[in-house]
Amino acid sequence: MAPGPGFSDEQNETLCESESTVYVHNPHLDGMKEDILYHFNLGTSTHNLPAMFGDVKFVCVGGSPWRMKSFIEYIAGELSLEDPKAEYPNICAGTDRYAMYKIGPVLSVSHGMGIPSIAIMLHELIKLLYHARCTDVTIVRIGTSGGLGLEPGTVVVTKQSVDATFLPRLEQVILGNTVVRSTDLDQGLAEELLQCSKDLGQFETVIGNTMCTMDFYEGQARLDGAFCSYTEKDKQDYLTKAYESGVRNIEMESSVFAAMCKLSGLKAAVVCVTLLDRQKGDQLSSSHEVLHSYQQRPQILVGHLIKKMLQASASSRS
Repeated sequence: MAPGPGFSDEQNETLCESESTVYVHNPHLDGMKEDILYHFNLGTSTHNLPAMFGDVKFVCVGGSPWRMKSFIEYIAGELSLEDPKAEYPNICAGTDRYAMYKIGPVLSVSHGMGIPSIAIMLHELIKLLYHARCTDVTIVRIGTSGGLGLEPGTVVVTKQSVDATFLPRLEQVILGNTVVRSTDLDQGLAEELLQCSKDLGQFETVIGNTMCTMDFYEGQARLDGAFCSYTEKDKQDYLTKAYESGVRNIEMESSVFAAMCKLSGLKAAVVCVTLLDRQKGDQLSSSHEVLHSYQQRPQILVGHLIKKMLQASASSRS
């Protein structure tokens, strides 16, 4: 079993760099005869996790089941592994909480909307990768977001996930105590994704901070929710402060994603397309076709990264 909860970030990083394994920080797992990954409908005694998932090198997560099925179809075509039009079974078909698809070394998993939903999924995903004895895993969240000072359709690769006060941290209450965790992401991976975008030359991509909020409306300074106690000026002042602090987009999952991936030693990135400039409005006015084309951009970028990394790995072995 991996080091216990008392391990520092520095110790954890040293171990992860040398061994490239997935870490869990829970000594109680050692005493369990079986670990049931309830929300995936998987378990250590009911499934051979090493056989099913041991070859996974890339994990891509996103909000909707449809988007993650679309991603696995896209990556199958990009890697020429199978016919993109083939049927890809949902590995988590026994539950309606999350969807999971796999092709070759790529795993695609939906996480729902907001911090609580993605946190549940990540606990079980990290344990799955640990039980499957996966190594050298890269994980990327793809999604949509509201932009700040960017043209709609711009892709943002997250430098740091910040909270609603623009601080790079995740605060969580555990046993009545507030625990603060780092939300740093892998800067080398972020730069690699930026280079991939330059290689593609298809759309604008920037690196910037991502503000992670607890809800979609008031937490993101929207004026169109059921409740609103502030003015347009209040909203604009707040978003201006966010922009000046380095925030370039807003979503609802990146902080816990960054924190949990860092704790488990996973090389992680967040890649989100902006659907609108929040300083110019709150509601989406673009056509369905335009929005759909925007949503393809993160998967195109991440697909290019995966293909590039697999080619580099194959070259190093030959």
